[in-house]
Amino acid sequence: MRVCMIGTGYVGIVTGTCLAELGHEVICIDTNAEKVAQIQAGKVPMYEPGLAELVESNRRLGRIEFSTSMDEAVKRGSVFYFIAVGAPTRAGDGGAGRSYVFWAAAAAGRANARLKK
Repeated sequence: MRVCMIGTGYVGIVTGTCLAELGHEVICIDTNAEKVAQIQAGKVPMYEPGLAELVESNRRLGRIEFSTSMDEAVKRGSVFYFIAVGAPTRAGDGGAGRSYVFWAAAAAGRANARLKK
């Protein structure tokens, strides 16, 4: 299965790496180019036992890669999208904000529409 993980925070990178370890082709997308470059250079920005080694081994096997381009994920024919972005606190009531989730879903939809024309 080809998977696009939108977001490379703790949930995104761990889930994406585990899916790659299971043999799926995973592309992890993030808007933070500095973070993506750091991961591509082999420096995982958070600690989970064995995570850095799993990221590196799956990168070598071509099962996981990291990008800032949603178009790249859509072009590669991703068939399953996970949205693992932050949910900042809403002003006023302190509930979980969904603006990042809505942005990620809309960005994937726009990329799909743009590339399928």
